[in-house]
Amino acid sequence: MVCRHAMNLEPVHPRARGCEECLKMGSSWVHLRLCLSCGHVGCCDSSPNRHATRHFHEVGHPVIASLEPGEWWAWCYVDEAELKPPEWFGAPD
Repeated sequence: MVCRHAMNLEPVHPRARGCEECLKMGSSWVHLRLCLSCGHVGCCDSSPNRHATRHFHEVGHPVIASLEPGEWWAWCYVDEAELKPPEWFGAPD
């Protein structure tokens, strides 16, 4: 699927080494997701706080990518579609 939300994304870097909100509140997470619009690091929907999805609802940044080792995928919340991450994100080793 071609997703217009994933087109022309500029490179971002993770803003934290873990879920930003969980780190602040002393909570844990299951998996990490990177917002490909701003670099926000949030926890996945299997985590208790679902901060990556919450970030989308709060600021409207539509595309995330997995930050898990060995995973190489992105997700568009608006189109509800799995995508390939942008080339600048890099392929897994």
